[in-house]
Amino acid sequence: MATLIHTLSDHSDDVNYCAFSSSCLATCSLDKTIRVYSLNNFAELPYSPLKGHTYAVHCCCFSPSGHLLASCSTDGTTMVWDTRDGRMLAVLEQPSGSPVRVCRFSPESTYLVSGAADGSVVLWNVQSLKLYRSGNVKDGSLVACAFSPNGNFFVTGSSCGDLTIWDDKMRCLYNEKAHDLGVTCCDISSQPVSDGEHGFRYFQMASCGQDNQIKLWLILFADFLGVELKYKYTLSGHSAPVLACAFSYDGQMLVSGSVDKCVIIHETSTGNTLHTLSRHTRYVTTCAFAPHSPLLATGSMDKTVNIWQFDLKQPSAGNTVENESKVAVEDWSEDDVSAWLCAQDFADFVGLFKMNNIDGKELLNLTKESLTNELKIESLGLRSKVLQKIEELKMKMISASVTIPDEFLCPITRELMKDPVIAADGYSYEKEAIENWISNKRRSSPMTNLPLHSLMLTPNRTLKMAISRWLESQQK
Repeated sequence: MATLIHTLSDHSDDVNYCAFSSSCLATCSLDKTIRVYSLNNFAELPYSPLKGHTYAVHCCCFSPSGHLLASCSTDGTTMVWDTRDGRMLAVLEQPSGSPVRVCRFSPESTYLVSGAADGSVVLWNVQSLKLYRSGNVKDGSLVACAFSPNGNFFVTGSSCGDLTIWDDKMRCLYNEKAHDLGVTCCDISSQPVSDGEHGFRYFQMASCGQDNQIKLWLILFADFLGVELKYKYTLSGHSAPVLACAFSYDGQMLVSGSVDKCVIIHETSTGNTLHTLSRHTRYVTTCAFAPHSPLLATGSMDKTVNIWQFDLKQPSAGNTVENESKVAVEDWSEDDVSAWLCAQDFADFVGLFKMNNIDGKELLNLTKESLTNELKIESLGLRSKVLQKIEELKMKMISASVTIPDEFLCPITRELMKDPVIAADGYSYEKEAIENWISNKRRSSPMTNLPLHSLMLTPNRTLKMAISRWLESQQK
């Protein structure tokens, strides 16, 4: 079941796009702004809204790590922002000066692509924030784009109805007339599927258009075969042009939004409709699943963004921390490990871990030596962070299998505390949780709701030692 849990109404004009990172939601609008919200409580971040574009903002997207946010506008620019403090890092001007309709980061954050109304498409080098290569579609405005999960190629969609596949050298590899009245959006699932016939690993792609249709495709990209695009089937349900489509992280669901004001969630394996959501009062322009939590955002010309939550018993938008207990970590597949890496802000390591066939069992056995010698992670800091997250994962496994003494649980998160501190109300909390509580301008106790006479936090070393001893006893 999908439940509406929050509505954001901060934009003063049509919402054009919304995008998730692992911790934030970004939205952009005809009102020239980008707004950024925390997924913890949907509070707007202190530096939001981001202002800099002089005309409507059409699209926004996060880098895989979530540290960068890109936005593009009718003003002919793509802007890159630092999501930690809202600083504008670069203004990338489309060479032609044409209005920029779409922007996307590649999965490894190597490139940022921008597509414009005159059909120009530009690959920017993310590290240098300089133009790398550029090209043009045959006809029409470029309005849609999606990268393959390995980042070796990307697909663009145009207002004349074509889907074009490019490699990372900006060579046009394939062109297909997909929607008679124009493509409006496209997305590629991050999870591969087998064709069941030759054992090749394909990726699912969805495209939607002004013809009221959503089409599912299979894309094969291999050096020895070139590019192959196979039509799979057409999804029905909308009675008007479909403006947006997006896959859930696991590829099991596809969401679409339409001029008919409806949002439809489809099951990709069968094409069946799982949910029809009809709370927007004008055209639905954008929809996005969160990468590692059961959340969906939908935006509309009614100036609002609706946040929906799914029942975790149903297919959801990926492998979440809440779902970890359903599949033992030892039984995780390589894809489950990839999902976990992304959730910990280690998206850059996904390719490396897959190359070394790291599944759940291998993940739990990783050591400082194996990270250094086998995976060749040179940075001591990154090795330490990975090992720390693995230790936290092991703690969660213990937590799931035994009853934790209540005094070891943070009253805010109800999770085992790692760094307990005492607040002015006399209660102990996980340091990060109480700091977040206070930073959101709350000045009352989470336990008593009475005002905190001081914001000082004192480390509770006695409790930390007790938790450490208890953990050691559970691991014997």
